[in-house]
Amino acid sequence: MEKVFETLKILQDILSEKIELEQEIQGIPKLLVTQEELLARMKKSFIEKNQEYEKAKTSEAEYRNSLADAEAKIEKAEKNMESISTQREYEALDKEREDAEEKAKDFRNKLLREIRLLSELDEEIKRSQALIDQQERELEESRSENEKKASDKNRQLKTLIEREASFAAELNDTDVLFKFERIIRNKMGRGIVAIKGGVCMGCHMILPAQFANVVRKGEEIVFCPYCSRILFYEESEQEEEDFFNEEDSGSLSDLEEVDDEYYDDEEEEDEKVNIDYDE
Repeated sequence: MEKVFETLKILQDILSEKIELEQEIQGIPKLLVTQEELLARMKKSFIEKNQEYEKAKTSEAEYRNSLADAEAKIEKAEKNMESISTQREYEALDKEREDAEEKAKDFRNKLLREIRLLSELDEEIKRSQALIDQQERELEESRSENEKKASDKNRQLKTLIEREASFAAELNDTDVLFKFERIIRNKMGRGIVAIKGGVCMGCHMILPAQFANVVRKGEEIVFCPYCSRILFYEESEQEEEDFFNEEDSGSLSDLEEVDDEYYDDEEEEDEKVNIDYDE
């Protein structure tokens, strides 16, 4: 069994690296999502700015026409004032001229406001276009870089899978391998741990003496009934010889009935996972 445990330890390193690589490969497309979302927001803002620009342009044209009409009325009123013969006619034309001048002043102010707005929007649109162009270049560079990164990691992953298959063949137990990989995925890369002084070094739970003795004998693969990891015995300097007194320390029957199904990752921290070590 010592050779089996050594093989499992090697497989643990291989599987941990493989799982990490798989996660990195899966995460590569996500790195582009932020850039793509940013680009989409920039393009949306660019479209809105253009729509605002066109609206301001229409308003500017309307104010120019209104101002021209008001100035024409002023000119007409002033021209007609030269040929009037009564005070009443003069007052009426003067009132008409004043109204036209007031409107002209209002339209002129509005026109100047739209001209300033158009200038500001034009600058913003130019900056937005430049930023969009830059973001598109960066996104394309990221895509190329990520494709290369994914290709490199896939080559590494292929090598690891080949190594995994080589060592897995030595065990010749697909059921144990399946459970072992699931444990490593769920237990942050640790699928096989030592038992010292009757304590599992994975979950730090104290195990019954008879169970610890089974592990110590090393005649079979045994799973921790609490954290589900595979256990192997490691001598503890502080361990007393009488620790493994089965009459005083309980037996395997003290453990609850176990099952080889694992809980989801989110439940692992709060619930104990039991595995039938008689499998």
